[in-house]
Amino acid sequence: MSATPPANLALNALLSDKVQIVNETIERLLAEQTQAQADLKKTLAYTLSAPGKRIRAVLLLWCCELIAGRDNAEALTAAAAIEMVHAYSLVHDDLPAMDDDDLRRGRPTCHVAFDEATAILTGDALLTLAFEILACSIADATRAVKLIAELARAAGPAGMLAGQVADLKAENTVGTVEALEYIHTNKTAKMFRAATVIGGLCGGANAEQSDALARYGLKIGLGFQIADDILDVCASSEQLGKTAGKDEQAAKCTYPAVVGIEKSKELERALAHDAIDALHIFDQKADNLRQLARALLEREK
Repeated sequence: MSATPPANLALNALLSDKVQIVNETIERLLAEQTQAQADLKKTLAYTLSAPGKRIRAVLLLWCCELIAGRDNAEALTAAAAIEMVHAYSLVHDDLPAMDDDDLRRGRPTCHVAFDEATAILTGDALLTLAFEILACSIADATRAVKLIAELARAAGPAGMLAGQVADLKAENTVGTVEALEYIHTNKTAKMFRAATVIGGLCGGANAEQSDALARYGLKIGLGFQIADDILDVCASSEQLGKTAGKDEQAAKCTYPAVVGIEKSKELERALAHDAIDALHIFDQKADNLRQLARALLEREK
C-alpha cells in the first residue's frame, strides 16, 4: 500500500482542524435551541453528530479566508447552516420513498434509528433551522439576505430538488451524458457553488472574485459527485459509511453506468483541472483549494 503524500497529509490536517471548528459551531447552535421540542432535538443531535466530511462547510470557510485573510463569525454560522441543509437532504434521500437506505455515515439512517415520520420531521427541522440561524445570527441584514438567497437557490426547485427529481425520473432509463450533467449539476454541484460563493460573500469578495469562486465550486462539485458514482461501484460499505452498490441496484443514471469507469475518471480529472484553472486570479493563498481539487481525485470514502 502506497504511503500518503506529505502534501495530502498536510491537507488532511487542515481539513480536520476546520471540521472540528464546524462541529463545535453546530453543537453550540443546537444547544441554543432551548425551545425546540425535546424528542426532535434528540434526532437533530443524532443526525448532526454523525461523522461527516463537512466538505461544503470547509470550502465555505477557506473561501472566506482566501478573501479576508481569516474566517469569521458570519462564515462559521453559514458553514453550520449549509451543513444543516446538506444533512436534511441526506435524511430525506435515505427515506423508503427515495433511496431507501439503512446506513449513512457509518450508522443507522434516521428513519431506521427512529421512525419514518420522525425522519421526515427531522429533515424539515434541519432545513428551516438553517435559514433561521442565517436570519438571526448574521448581523449585517443585507448580507444575511444575500446568504439566504444563495443557499435557497442552490437547495431549491431550480437546484438540489430539481436534481433529485431528475435523478428519480432517470431510474431504469437509458441515461445520457446530458441527463447526467443536469442531475449532478443541480443535485450536488450547485450546493458546492453556494458554499464557495457564500464563503466569498462572508469575506467581502468583489464581483470578479465571486465569479471565480462560483466556477471553482461548480467544477469541484461535479467532480465530487462523479467520484461518488465511482466509489459506489468500487468501494465497500465500510469505506463509504453507507450501503455500497445502491446505484446499480436501483438502476440509477450514473457516470459509470453511462460512460464506464475509465471515462468517468477521465472526466473527474478534467473537472479538477478546470476547478484549479478557475482560481487563476488568486495567488498562493488559494493553494488549499487547489490541493483539495487534486485530493478529491484520490477519495476512498
